Amino acid sequence: MGVRLAKAMGNKVTAISTSPNKKPVALEIGADDFIVSTDADSMAAGKDSLDLILNTVAASHEISTYLPLLRRDGTLVQIGLDTTPHTIIQLPIMNKRIKISGSMIGGMKETQECMDFCAKNKIVPATQLITAAELDGVYEVLEKKNDQVIRYVLDIAANK
Repeated sequence: MGVRLAKAMGNKVTAISTSPNKKPVALEIGADDFIVSTDADSMAAGKDSLDLILNTVAASHEISTYLPLLRRDGTLVQIGLDTTPHTIIQLPIMNKRIKISGSMIGGMKETQECMDFCAKNKIVPATQLITAAELDGVYEVLEKKNDQVIRYVLDIAANK
């Protein structure tokens, strides 16, 4: 959704993933560029290319991995909650005047504004409706390397 929203707002969008398998779908949904964060050549090619990183990763990871991608005065905003400690080396932050920030989900007003924006711009997430009987299979998929760009939605009515 971040790619779709940023593109609809008129931004040049670079998707970043640990998996090169996500590149085709990232480009399909609006990304202009793609960086594989686990590939040294891809990261080197993206060095100093971004003004803003919206980090939606909620799994354990090191945010300092992404800081070389930021230009001078760039900002990384942590949106996905990762409760593990992160190591930040200060010199690169100070030399490039990088800012690191965080944001929680907005309240009702902001959520409604986002939904209205999505409706106006025909932004719809890829979803798959599942039943409770399918939950174990979904957890297995998510625990492995998840190369999908899909949100699973539990159909409560189907479970009565």
